[in-house]
Amino acid sequence: MLRRVMRAAVLLIGGTTASGKSELALRLAQAAGGVVVNADSMQLYRDLRILTARPTPADEALAPHALYGVLDAAETGSVGRWLELVAPVLERCRAEGRPALVVGGTGLYLEALLAGIAPIPDIPATVRTRLRAAAVDVPAPELHRRLAARDPVMAARLRPSDPQRILRALEVLEATGRSLAEWQAAPRRRLALPGPVVGLALVPPPALVAQRSEARLARMVAEGGLDELRRLLARTDLAPDAPILRATGVPELTAVLEGRLPLAEGLSRAAAATRRYAKRQRTFLRHRLAALRSFAEPEAAGRYALEALRAASQHGGG
Repeated sequence: MLRRVMRAAVLLIGGTTASGKSELALRLAQAAGGVVVNADSMQLYRDLRILTARPTPADEALAPHALYGVLDAAETGSVGRWLELVAPVLERCRAEGRPALVVGGTGLYLEALLAGIAPIPDIPATVRTRLRAAAVDVPAPELHRRLAARDPVMAARLRPSDPQRILRALEVLEATGRSLAEWQAAPRRRLALPGPVVGLALVPPPALVAQRSEARLARMVAEGGLDELRRLLARTDLAPDAPILRATGVPELTAVLEGRLPLAEGLSRAAAATRRYAKRQRTFLRHRLAALRSFAEPEAAGRYALEALRAASQHGGG
């Protein structure tokens, strides 16, 4: 029986957006009796099911799914928070003899599962809110200069055009009194995995990803994506920098709802943002997740996954 042979293994499925990761994970879960485990930072949120391309209820009925829609939009997710959430899920997979199919485009999550994370303390919300509010109208190069004056080592590692990472470095320095570089150099905290690990990445040609992304955006709008975003924006308890409001395509579609862009222009800009995101994902996979075997199409990836999972489980004593 396939499930018995493949028990206790972990399959990581990374890749670019619109590459077919979720569909592949679902097929493999059905074939292997496995659990589809979310490793996408935006799909952790229960809001914006359509615009974050979460599995549909029909998909979730075909195989067990975990960590989809488990956070409210007002909560702040992080790599450390995801590791806390995924640990008991992996333990349940081990106890039930099911392979865990960890799927998502958030490369930092997959990297953390493989290599661990630096033991950086949680940043108090008051510190994060205060610093980000003060930085709203400050150009990124100026933020970089401020960081360089206080933490030249970390500033040298960051591009002056990367405000999110600059603010993160400033938050850590403010909250802990230590450079983020010092925390990153400390021994990493690693999660004990329940079995052998197999990894693959779906990386279709960029032109195909662009085509699929544009078609998916149009489908999202047709299925009510703007309506769910309108409901989210109507909430009064969301901070302006809530992570879900930065989901790919959401800032552009927010501009449409606020009357700052016509729909066609908003969709065009959202598609461009998606292409840029896919490019960053390809770079991350190439440089920091090279252990994941890359495939251009899901059929070959699926064949490889089933054989590799079988071999990994047998090697692990399954």
